[in-house]
Amino acid sequence: MRQIVLDTETTGLDTSQDHRIIEIGCVEMINRKLTGGHYHQYINPQRKIDEGAIEVHGITDDFLEDKPVFALINDEFLKFLNGDELIIHNAPFDVGFINHELSKLGNSKTLIESECSIIDTLALARNKHPGQKNNLDALCKRYGVDNSQRDLHGALLDAEILADVYLLMTGGQVNLNINQQSDSESGNINSQSGIRRLTSERPPLKIIRANETELKAHNDKLSSIQSTSGTCIWRQIID
Repeated sequence: MRQIVLDTETTGLDTSQDHRIIEIGCVEMINRKLTGGHYHQYINPQRKIDEGAIEVHGITDDFLEDKPVFALINDEFLKFLNGDELIIHNAPFDVGFINHELSKLGNSKTLIESECSIIDTLALARNKHPGQKNNLDALCKRYGVDNSQRDLHGALLDAEILADVYLLMTGGQVNLNINQQSDSESGNINSQSGIRRLTSERPPLKIIRANETELKAHNDKLSSIQSTSGTCIWRQIID
């Protein structure tokens, strides 16, 4: 299963005012493992960036002056997506901007959601943690994901961080290290994720069996539960 974690930065907040995408960052996962494959592109929006947006991402008009326009990177971008599943935080925002860019190329009937299935991690987080803050910074703190390098928003960095958060939030971590560092392969603590991964070289686990005294105490406890509640699910299982 191939999934693409995606983030964008834009000139502003509203496509109805013709705000445009200025950065796209994507990282690739296959079978819930980061492959190291990624797509990253700055884009000349052919318009001014709002001051409020610059304060968020730090990207300026001068920096984007020599970058390609969306029309020149469209084919490469869609080829990387390849119609696979997208993982996006606050998906309606990014999807709306991608569709806006496609419409400006004359593809008004082509919607990215018709090409790719989409998982909105903000909706997942709100369902999992109702009434709590569920922005990316809050989720990093909740799941112990290091975002210390995130002074400003950046599409590729945010996509990498979101990949870590998504894997942890959906109940199973695998290789969270986008750089495939060798220390994780040796079973050491991954410096980026803070999670220890097991390797085939680790010694077998020691099995310690209960002695007669412990077995009797356990059985007495089950009998006590049985007499108090009238039923003991564990005893039904072992019997």
